[in-house]
Amino acid sequence: MVERPQILALVLTAVQALNEERPADEQLALSEGTLLFGDGAELDSLSLVSVIVDIETAVTDQFNEPISLTDDRAMSRAVSPFTHVAALVDYIHELLSEKA
Repeated sequence: MVERPQILALVLTAVQALNEERPADEQLALSEGTLLFGDGAELDSLSLVSVIVDIETAVTDQFNEPISLTDDRAMSRAVSPFTHVAALVDYIHELLSEKA
């Protein structure tokens, strides 16, 4: 079973990759509390999609488990799994745990 710290590392790697494309004054913090979507978030919709695609690809490559983070299940949640890094990590962990 994939452990949460492994998923966190994967998500933070995707955020770091995005940071490499952003100016120094627009860098995102590499923490579980980093806002990704919603009020106060520093990502535009295109950047969020880019991070999501990078994460989906990395999960498939690293854990050999294809996932879709933007399905109806994710979109219908009362609290979006894209609000901040910790919520996204928890959602990915949930998806991968169900496949185990």
